[in-house]
Formats: sequence, C-alpha cells, structure tokens
Amino acid sequence: DTLGVDYIEGGYPLSNPKDTAFFEQAGKTDFKHAKVCAFGMTRRRGADPADDAGMKALVGAHAPVITIVGKTWDLHVDQVLRVDRDENLAMIRESVTFCRENSETGDVFYDAEHFFDGLAANAQYALSTLTAAVEGGACRVILCDTNGGSLPGWITEAVGRVQSHLGGEVTLGIHTHNDSGLATANSLAGIKAGCAQ
Repeated sequence: DTLGVDYIEGGYPLSNPKDTAFFEQAGKTDFKHAKVCAFGMTRRRGADPADDAGMKALVGAHAPVITIVGKTWDLHVDQVLRVDRDENLAMIRESVTFCRENSETGDVFYDAEHFFDGLAANAQYALSTLTAAVEGGACRVILCDTNGGSLPGWITEAVGRVQSHLGGEVTLGIHTHNDSGLATANSLAGIKAGCAQ
C-alpha cells in the first residue's frame, strides 16, 4: 500500500483458516491506496451461485475486489471440468454476475486461465469465455499464460485479437508464468499491446 500497489490479492477465503483470517484482518486495516482482492473459482457445475460455498465465501470476505478464475481452454473444459462447453460459459457468466451483485463494490476481475493455450487451440471458444465474463459484468479481464510457454510475439498478437473481439468494453490485464523464463518479457509485451495491469 505504501509503495502505491493498486491491488493486493489475498488468496481464496474458503481454502484454509489463514486465508480467512487474512480477510478478517484486512477488513480492519486502513489502506490508503491499495484494494484487497479475494480470489476464487467459478461456481460448481449445476449449482446456483447463491448456494455455492465458494461463491458465498468470496462475497463473505468483504473484499473491495473479487477475482474469479475460469476455464478458457476447451481441453480443460472437456477433460478437467468434464462439463458441457455451454455450461462452462454459464458458470463464468453467472459467477461474475453473482459476485458483482453481492460484493462490497461490484468490482469483479476475471482471470482467463490458460488463455493463450486456449486461444491457440480453439480461438472461437476461448474468446467466447471472455465474452461471458464481460456479459456477467467483469470490469477487468486478465489474460493468463498459465503454462508459461508463450513467446512475446504471440502475447502481442493475442492481446490484439482480444481487443478486436471485445471492442474496448473492458480493461485488460496480463498474468504470465515464468516456466520458459519469459514472464517479464511477456508481461511487457502485454502492456505494450494494451493491457493496463
């Protein structure tokens, strides 16, 4: 906060007692600049967000921002979640909407997990997951290179494709992993291409 960091992600409030305690303490802390973010997953398949323990924990953390992570790569939708692709889109949209409507500020970020791999494998579906998040009311969409295998040129191209697809409806962020030693270069490429975070 003193350094001027805009957002501090505090973890998943349902995951363990320490994360729950963090949000209790953060709620009593007078931050001058930074906003604390609670992080969690989309609702479970077939569940109403209002009945989902994860959703309730996120809004119950009373954090100024909620970050929802969702599946973007059709491979993971099919083989990890094992849900219909349309159900995955509904999970994203409904989770963002629930958190927006029931949180302290209504600020919800959407983390597009494995976005760059998903875009390479099935661009139409990967982009449709971002559309679902925006339709749900996400104020920021974070493009994640979760495997850390992208090159800066691909990051630049992909961010451009997202901007064309979403038409500037939402602020973009970049989240890169360093498996190939390129996290810094990829982050800078994302920022240069138009990501604001």
